[in-house]
Amino acid sequence: MNRLSLTTRLSLLFMLAVAAVLTVAALSFYRLSQHHFERLDRQVLVEKLESTQSILAGATGEVDFDALQPRLSALLGAHNDLTAIILASDGRVRFAAPGPVNIPEQVLAYPAGTLWEWRGEQRMYRGITASVAASAQGEPLTLLLVLDVTQHMSFFETLQRWFWIGLIVSTLVSAGLGWVVARSGLRPLRQVTQMATSVSAKSLKERIPLAPVPLELQQLVSSFNAMLGRLDDAFVRLSDFSADIAHELRTPVSSLMTHTEVILGRKRDVGTYEDNLYSNLEDLKRMSRMIDDMLFLAKADNGLIAPGSERVALEEVVGKLFDYYQLLAEDRGVELKVSGAGSVRGDGLMLHRAISNLLSNALRYTPAGKTIAVKIDQGSTSTTLSLENPGEAIAPEHLEKLFDRFYRADPARREGSPRNAGLGLAITRSIVEAHQGRIYCTSANGWTAFHLEFPRAELPREIERL
Repeated sequence: MNRLSLTTRLSLLFMLAVAAVLTVAALSFYRLSQHHFERLDRQVLVEKLESTQSILAGATGEVDFDALQPRLSALLGAHNDLTAIILASDGRVRFAAPGPVNIPEQVLAYPAGTLWEWRGEQRMYRGITASVAASAQGEPLTLLLVLDVTQHMSFFETLQRWFWIGLIVSTLVSAGLGWVVARSGLRPLRQVTQMATSVSAKSLKERIPLAPVPLELQQLVSSFNAMLGRLDDAFVRLSDFSADIAHELRTPVSSLMTHTEVILGRKRDVGTYEDNLYSNLEDLKRMSRMIDDMLFLAKADNGLIAPGSERVALEEVVGKLFDYYQLLAEDRGVELKVSGAGSVRGDGLMLHRAISNLLSNALRYTPAGKTIAVKIDQGSTSTTLSLENPGEAIAPEHLEKLFDRFYRADPARREGSPRNAGLGLAITRSIVEAHQGRIYCTSANGWTAFHLEFPRAELPREIERL
């Protein structure tokens, strides 16, 4: 089922809103007009009624309607649409001007002073009934004043007919205007759509200008521009990553080819062949480690790394790593020191690998006679591990990029040694983020520190009660 476009929906809503407003306004005008004419009719009838009562009340003795005829005719005959009828108590017509009217029986049953209406012979009447006394001793009389309001009803019928015509025309016009307004207002959305359609690797640097965009759509356009910026940055990183991979793999491949060509250049003894194979094996191992690291990062980027949920004591992990790196540290004259304790929920092997990458990196750049310090702090909501080592400070502009793949801050601190491909810190960040943590680096005053923050592991309820 095809859904209506946003322009069509807005046009229909605009049309319905205009129709609703016009309907309410027209009905209100219609009712107010009816009320106004009804009030005018009542005013005319009441005035004539009071004047007639005054004439009849001023008579003495038995009423002589022939004597009162001129005065009543002058009073009631001045209004062309007004008919007056005076009935005796026995129902006889004592006076009628301009002439008798066939009044329905039910009209006579209305209470005195009540305004009533009826239709007859395609005409509309509105009248009032009152009891009057011709004199102090005279018989009670019934006075009926009937006003022909057919013209009023004709006016309202015409008004109603033109209302429906105007409503239909206004609805159609408002639908067209709504379509124009909606299409004009949604032009920035079409620009965003066109920009999104034309986005390619070569146009990621283009941005939609905010100046002509309405205020309501500026946040959408800003978000879209920010998305293009992120895509551009990710594409640049991917391109650099591909170039770095090619560069890192070219070196061992070239070495393998060169050694193999030299050895195959002439006949050699078995020992020479063995030495060449061992040399090639080192390069192959390096390439294998690089491929494993890249596969790990690819899984991390796609959220395929699922760390365990076991309780890991960070001080124990650091202690095992110190035992492993102790000989290397002694050879370089570096002391290893750990303080504090804390636990996290996660995968022990992954955390071991992440901290090992930081520790091996610190050993490469720590001068002899200095100390590498690992500090563990167990907070109320998080657990922090900080690994600090003295050495040449890292410039601030390089701190945020240290965890990028194959990134080289400077030749003095490059990870791209024959045994390192420059992926250690990137892997460490992926492991930390997989554990819902974060990692950052600070470097100042001859000290460099890597800080790992993890959510605190909740203690079992039995231990908490203790």
